[in-house]
Amino acid sequence: MTAAPSHTTAPAGRPVAQAVGGLPADFRWGVATSAYQIEGAARADGRTPSIWDTFCRVPGAVAGGENGDTACDHYHRMPEDVAMIADLGVDTYRFSLAWPRIQPHGSGPANARGLAFYDRLVDTLLERGITPWVTLYHWDLPQELEDAGGWPHRDTAHRFADYAGLAHAALGDRVRHWTTLNEPWCSAWLGYFTGEHAPGRRDFGAAMHAVHHLLLGHGLAARRLREMAGTPGAPGTASAPGLELGITLNLGHGVPHTDSPADVAAARRADGMGTRLYLDPLVHGRYPEDVVADLADRGVRLPVRDGDLAAISAPLDVLGVNYYSSHRFSGTDEHGAETDADGRPVVRDVPHGLPRTAMGWEIVPEGLTALLLRLHRDYGLPTVITENGAAFDDRPAADGSVPDADRIAYLDQHIRAVAAARQAGADVRGYFAWSLMDNFEWAYGYAKRFGIVRVDYDTQRRTVKDSGHWYRDTIRATRGR
Repeated sequence: MTAAPSHTTAPAGRPVAQAVGGLPADFRWGVATSAYQIEGAARADGRTPSIWDTFCRVPGAVAGGENGDTACDHYHRMPEDVAMIADLGVDTYRFSLAWPRIQPHGSGPANARGLAFYDRLVDTLLERGITPWVTLYHWDLPQELEDAGGWPHRDTAHRFADYAGLAHAALGDRVRHWTTLNEPWCSAWLGYFTGEHAPGRRDFGAAMHAVHHLLLGHGLAARRLREMAGTPGAPGTASAPGLELGITLNLGHGVPHTDSPADVAAARRADGMGTRLYLDPLVHGRYPEDVVADLADRGVRLPVRDGDLAAISAPLDVLGVNYYSSHRFSGTDEHGAETDADGRPVVRDVPHGLPRTAMGWEIVPEGLTALLLRLHRDYGLPTVITENGAAFDDRPAADGSVPDADRIAYLDQHIRAVAAARQAGADVRGYFAWSLMDNFEWAYGYAKRFGIVRVDYDTQRRTVKDSGHWYRDTIRATRGR
């Protein structure tokens, strides 16, 4: 007896998709997820706790006291989920590996049972004609490594390279596309300075040390992957066929609120801490002088050793861009003061006055075009939009469909913003919608839904939302079939 499928489709009547001009035939279309947000099976097959397993147990850290123990149960429902991905018409699936599933405790040999899941996932994707796009680290540091100092501690970068080697040894014969880190700004700033994310520390100096060691971990892992693929990756060379290596950063387009010196300085500081602190060492092999000076004013020195910047600036094949919003910055607070209570320069986000998503983020699609053109001009890297999407409070209709016209409008505007950047000269090679399905949204628990597929967390039933059908039809129309 054949079981009924656990996902449903929506009836006719959704918004009509139209082709997006300016995107080439080989433009890559995908969907994206991350391990802790969807896999569940937190204690299965040898997996040990990550910093997020621990953080979720801290009272008040996560909305509703929720956690990723079950999440979307993708670990047990993977074949159905891959079939659903194939039905969406995408050619690429970006997913992350769970470090504590592959290398329990963050040290020692690979866990064969944990690796077997990703081995099956990669094979199932390839059988369906879907390219696997692997992210090595999407925030789930093994708890033992945090106990030993975490990302502020230099040794974690070396442990990350070892883990990368284990993953490539198992999957590198079939996986070409590798991303080292997802959003190191979030790992460092939210995890070690503001304490909003795991591990929940609040130490600015530790956060800045984490920045450097995350970037060093990227460089060491990149070197390890290239060596294993037979491509040393000497400075000035690109990877040989068989390996496409990148890193993913969360970026926005920032401008001064006015042309006043204070606002210009605030925008410079925001750009320095959010963009140039990462891209300058990755691409140019140096930290920005103004940022280094700003850090020194706060008593912080980046822990750079000889050889670090050469490792960090190993050539990238692609830059992953996660884009959700853009900002205007003021150097004065609401009362006109240029310094805060601690005597530091004010950097205040001034709203555009535009519609917002359920996350409270303003919808600024034109900022994506401007960002991509800036990246092309200043850094010259091919880019792929590795995440873009929106949380809205969509609910099922009486007929079982999930209307989400606001999400469709968001996706449409941003895909067209990508096309506009390409037409203006930016080398943008793909777009991955975030997210494949509703999932555990970090400190928000399950309250925010980003998916183009709805998940009923009580039954784990998947329902393709109107946006999922629209995305499929847009891809087909743009490809001309």
